[in-house]
Amino acid sequence: MPVGWKNYIASDPEILRGKPRLKGTRIPVGLVLGYLAAGKTAEDIIAEFPDLTRDQIAACLDYARELAEFEAVV
Repeated sequence: MPVGWKNYIASDPEILRGKPRLKGTRIPVGLVLGYLAAGKTAEDIIAEFPDLTRDQIAACLDYARELAEFEAVV
């Protein structure tokens, strides 16, 4: 079951030039997704960023899923 990414991800033009990031951090969603794409597990990521939770990491995947489902009308 997907985690509601909107509870965990924010974007603010004053922080990281508006890149989506995990709320309360300066960790961009793209960084977490890059770790996952490189084969890192949630446990590996948490070992490197101890303040993160499994739900935050799952929210990054849910965010990416929603972006991938976006349909542009041409």
